[in-house]
Amino acid sequence: MSAVLARVESLTVRFPGQPRAAVDDVSLVVHAGECVALVGESGSGKSLTARALLGLLPRAAIATHTSLEIIAPGGTFGAAPEPGHRRWDAIRGAHGSLIPQDALAALDPLRRVEHEVGDALRLHGLATGAERRHRVLAALNAAGMPEPARHLRQRSDELSGGLRQRALVATALIADPEFIVADEPTTALDAGHRGNVLSRLRQRVDQGCGVLLITHDLASVRGVADRVLVMRHGRIIEAGDPARVLTHPAHPFTRELLESSPAGKPRGMRLTGASDSPDDSQDLPASAPVAPIASPRATCAPRLELADISVSFGTHQVLRGVSLELGAGETVGLVGESGSGKTTLLRVALGLQRPDAGTVRIDSVDRSTLSARARLQLRKRLAFVPQDPLDSFPRGATGGHILADALRAAGIPRASRTAQSAALATEVGLETELLRRPTQSLSGGQRQRLSIARALARDPEVLLLDEPVSALDVTVQARVLDLLDDVQARRGTSFLFVSHDVDVIHHMSDRVLRLENGEIARG
Repeated sequence: MSAVLARVESLTVRFPGQPRAAVDDVSLVVHAGECVALVGESGSGKSLTARALLGLLPRAAIATHTSLEIIAPGGTFGAAPEPGHRRWDAIRGAHGSLIPQDALAALDPLRRVEHEVGDALRLHGLATGAERRHRVLAALNAAGMPEPARHLRQRSDELSGGLRQRALVATALIADPEFIVADEPTTALDAGHRGNVLSRLRQRVDQGCGVLLITHDLASVRGVADRVLVMRHGRIIEAGDPARVLTHPAHPFTRELLESSPAGKPRGMRLTGASDSPDDSQDLPASAPVAPIASPRATCAPRLELADISVSFGTHQVLRGVSLELGAGETVGLVGESGSGKTTLLRVALGLQRPDAGTVRIDSVDRSTLSARARLQLRKRLAFVPQDPLDSFPRGATGGHILADALRAAGIPRASRTAQSAALATEVGLETELLRRPTQSLSGGQRQRLSIARALARDPEVLLLDEPVSALDVTVQARVLDLLDDVQARRGTSFLFVSHDVDVIHHMSDRVLRLENGEIARG
């Protein structure tokens, strides 16, 4: 048996005021040369379990365990330091590292990429000066960042979500740690770069590293993990070899995870067995289609038109003459590699980015010809679900405050906002008790659902979705995708849907467009 790199016995994590333990009597071990995958719904305790192994639990967390052991300097293995102890500084980065889920929150917006990625080398005295820069460039290149030298002097807010994610991967791997916690390491990446990162992790495992992989991408588990642990409600409910667990699962919840995938499910087919809307039938079979809305593109003016849009940042041209139309009740899927300009195009549509050339029309009205007040009224017909929801939330605000503010902007009377907020939360599968918590304390999936609820508050005609389910596990993703179908069927909402997930895009879209090097690919 290979050497043990990390082990915890009977871990329990609680938070003050919460009736149920977030992690409940969990034990796991990671050996050298082994990748252990931890899968389950958002909020099931996966990230808390993993962070406990690196002494990174939130301050408010109350953790107990029978034992907690981890690899330490000098290759020794023994009891982990107490939370907050300075001995962790010698372990983290050099011997144990974390690829965190939230790429924006994890990167310091005031520091340049070169300094962020090279910190482990500097803090542990592993390289200096020119050697450190050389290793930073090599790490960024290995993580799949295109033209890494061009990004060295940039800050995180100048990078796309995919580029931020690759910077985090490089940061975690640059010092060649023996033990890696990879918490949704491919969330913001397209299929090609996702495969590259997973291949890189597997390569490290084959070289003797130990990896704890937290993911909701079950397809990635099949080719990377040696063991799979399934978590639900803070407990491990199933464990075993990936071939057995993912092909012949023993637990009903594991079967639900597998059945919720959109892979091979055509447009309009439900992914869940019951509707998320209280107005719909609760015993609708999983295979039942959502009532389709015939696209009126042939007979009605498009709700949104982008004509010959070009955008440059300095000498770098992001978009080159991009045009698209979106009809009433239609979903147009937009795919492309990270950094291909998808998010920039959505910002142009919203009026948050002025194009260098081109025209934006909403219901056939050229936005540039309107007064500021008229543009504001036209803007209310569009809503946006961003890729990094935490970045768009006021710091310290609770979910309830965010939804109440969105309802205020939509003109909902004050007396109705609490009930409406609860209804929106229920629609997107967010427990109403979570609305009392600051958004920083929510899981990535919970924040994404809150972001979708906020966008629906104004009942928009056009919804622009930038990776709206990228942070969600497959069961919650399925409920949200069904919810979006229901919204479209009831209200005729139009969606411009950006995603790296090809299965999601083909399941949701009437038409699919691909951006390549800032242009719509032909053919």
